[in-house]
Amino acid sequence: MKLSIVIPVYNEEENLSDLYNKIKQALDKNYKDYEIIFVDDGSKDGSFGILEKLQKNDPKIVALKFRKNFGQTAAISAGFEYATGDVIITMDADLQNDPQDIPKLLQEMQEKDLDIVNGWRAPRKDPFLTRRLPSYFANMLISSVTGVKLHDYGCTLKAFRKDVVKELYLHGEMHRFIPAIASKYGAKIGEVKVSHHPRTRGKSKYGISRTFKVVLDLIAVKFFLAFSANPIRFFGSWGLGSSLAGTIILLHLAYLKLVLHHSIWGRPLLLFGILLVLVGTQFIAIGLLGEMLARIYHEAHEKPLYIVKKVLGKTG
Repeated sequence: MKLSIVIPVYNEEENLSDLYNKIKQALDKNYKDYEIIFVDDGSKDGSFGILEKLQKNDPKIVALKFRKNFGQTAAISAGFEYATGDVIITMDADLQNDPQDIPKLLQEMQEKDLDIVNGWRAPRKDPFLTRRLPSYFANMLISSVTGVKLHDYGCTLKAFRKDVVKELYLHGEMHRFIPAIASKYGAKIGEVKVSHHPRTRGKSKYGISRTFKVVLDLIAVKFFLAFSANPIRFFGSWGLGSSLAGTIILLHLAYLKLVLHHSIWGRPLLLFGILLVLVGTQFIAIGLLGEMLARIYHEAHEKPLYIVKKVLGKTG
C-alpha cells in the first residue's frame, strides 16, 4: 500500500523542515512506499525555497507551487490530483497535527474497512473563545445538517482511500465537508482521536470571520447532498406550493366577485394571490434551469481551481 501525504503550505517557512523530519520519523520504520506532496498556496515568505532544498535531497517529496493564493481547498484538491498513493493523508503544515498519528488513522481504516478516517483533536490546543467555541457549534451544526456525525470537521488530519476523493470537485471552503460529500456516494466514515499541539511558530491563518464562510458553504453542501441531481424537487416543490396557494386565493376572490358580486379591486389579498402565482412560476422555472445545469455539470469536465506554476519531483 502506497501512501500520499498531502500538506497545504502558506507562509510556513519556520515549520517545514521540522515537519518533514517528523513525518520521516513516523513513516520510515513501517512504510517504505510513500510520497510527501507539499502544495505551496502562493506563500509570500521563503516556504518554497525550503521545499526546493528538501526535494533535492529526497525524491519522495513532490512540491507544487501555485501562482497565487487560491485557498486551502484548492491546495488539497491539487494534492489529491497529483497523489499516486492508495491512501491519501492530509495534514496541516503548522506542526499542530502530529505525524505519529498517521499509523493510528491507517489502522482504524484497515480494521473497520473505512473509506475515510477523520481526526478528532482531543484535547485541542487552541484559544477557547476564538477557535474552540465557534468550532464546537460549527461541528454540531454541520453534523445536524449533513447527517454525518463527526466531532471535529475542522481537523485537517484525515485519511482517504484514493478512489473516494479522486472524483470529488471541491470549491470554497469545501475541504472540511469532504466526509459529508463522500457520504453521498456511499463512503464509510469513521473518526479517531489524535494529538494536537499548540502553534509555536508562525501565524495562524484562521479567524472567526471564517465561520461565516463555513455557514454559507454548509448551505451549498446541504443543497448538493439533497438536490444536486434533481434541483427541480427543491425549487419545484416550493413553486407548486406557492402557485397552489395563490390559485386558491384567486379562486376565492373570483367566487366573491362572480357569485356574491363583491368588489375585489384594490384588495391586498388580490395582489398577494397574484404575487404567489408569479413567484411559484419563477421557482418552477428556476428548478427547470437547475435541472439543465445539473446535467451539464455531470457531463462536462470541470476546470481546476488552481494554476500550478512549478512541479518538483515525480508525480506518477
